[in-house]
Amino acid sequence: MKRVRALFRRIKLYIQITQMKPIARRYFIKNGFDGSMTLLGIIVGSWVVGVTKPEIIVTAGLGACLAMGLSGLFGAYMTERAERTRHLKTLEATMLTDLSSSVLSDASDFVSVYAAFVDGASPILTAVISLIPFILTLTGTFVIWDAYIVSFILTLGTLFCLGLYLGRIAKENMLLYGGITLAVGVLTVVIALLLGAI
Repeated sequence: MKRVRALFRRIKLYIQITQMKPIARRYFIKNGFDGSMTLLGIIVGSWVVGVTKPEIIVTAGLGACLAMGLSGLFGAYMTERAERTRHLKTLEATMLTDLSSSVLSDASDFVSVYAAFVDGASPILTAVISLIPFILTLTGTFVIWDAYIVSFILTLGTLFCLGLYLGRIAKENMLLYGGITLAVGVLTVVIALLLGAI
């Protein structure tokens, strides 16, 4: 138990000295929003063309999840690692000392992985929420048209919750932020339906 506590203390220290917390928040919100919006597009498009096989939506959705997750994982890792390495080298040049065995170096290595995990996991998490009704349809819990409706509600609800979280971070009106992100989702649905009607 002591080792676990010591590990968490060290992780907390790494996040503090690299000021990673707000960066990780931005990664989580931005990519979570991307995950929800991507799946919303897939689901609305499937609705418009009348897809009745849930496995098609689940497969397309999981494919999108995988692509977004891997893109976020490797993109964030490489970007964060490059930025942290540059910062460490600048510090070394300023201080005229080698920091490769320092806590700063360890923290830089850790937060590159941490950022990659947050960036890769957040779109997968929000996208899978949208797919749950279609996965349940495969088990016979829902009929396909009910799955569409429940998925719309879950996806728009996820967007609203992301907006609430942004409002909380900004220390401003949470409902306003939630309403804005929800409106973006609704606008996407309306535009996709109008395009489908043409």
